[in-house]
Amino acid sequence: MSEFLELAVMPFRLGFMQYAFAVTLMIAVPMALLSCYLVLKGWSLMGDAVSHAVLPGVVIAYVVGLPLAIGAFVAGLFCALAAGYVRNNSRVKEDTVLGIVFSGMFGLGIVLYVAVESDVHLDHILFGDMLGITLPDLVETGLIALACAAFILFFRKDLLVQAFDRQHAAAIGLPVRLLHYGLLAVISLVVVGALKAVGIILSVSLLVAPGAIAALLTRRFGSMLLAAVAIAVGASLTGIYVSFFLDSAPAPTIVVTLTILFVAAFLRQTIASSSAATRPARPPAGG
Repeated sequence: MSEFLELAVMPFRLGFMQYAFAVTLMIAVPMALLSCYLVLKGWSLMGDAVSHAVLPGVVIAYVVGLPLAIGAFVAGLFCALAAGYVRNNSRVKEDTVLGIVFSGMFGLGIVLYVAVESDVHLDHILFGDMLGITLPDLVETGLIALACAAFILFFRKDLLVQAFDRQHAAAIGLPVRLLHYGLLAVISLVVVGALKAVGIILSVSLLVAPGAIAALLTRRFGSMLLAAVAIAVGASLTGIYVSFFLDSAPAPTIVVTLTILFVAAFLRQTIASSSAATRPARPPAGG
């Protein structure tokens, strides 16, 4: 029994695992909060676009000698603003614009990466390097996570109104443009925060899945926010812990865990809906 307990707590005693738990939990909270608004606004593809678009910014920042986070943030924000400009000044629909922009930016990033000799491995950019996190990485991610969470929580009611009815939000005097571009900036920033933990590809899962799962399980937005955070934190802890014993990469294991939770939530809702549909109607009172 003692040997089993010793093996069970081993991941929590290793320094690199402790850093992996810490950095993922830091970024999971703001990404979970943000995912709720992306799901409500139908902006899930925007998170996908921004996460792919940061690659050329990372490569250019490496060449110039700037911190990779700055290049990633600028590239992600440029992608979001460019997509919005093209959408507002053409007849092309938003999903089409996002598909063209993010694929073009991602392709440009691959071309630049191949052309530049770099000691940064492409896999670490695409899929993260959670087990190679250092103390400065923790500090950087923590500051980014704090800034993003603060923005979302401070403007949570205004963002909710804008998500449901932008025209109504403008009519009652809310700073619609500030909220719109602020949300785009937060998406870019949170992807930068997740860059070293889960990478630019797998970050899409944390930007979409918690909110989607919470939407299936709750009916009130406040409950949705809390559920999304609990789901993201729980899946992150579980994924990292299980990956240690499976000898698999932590970030993909987290994504698989979130996918399993989504399937379970979907089946639960489907079964509940079927049961409600087949339940006999109650006779009127006094009949």
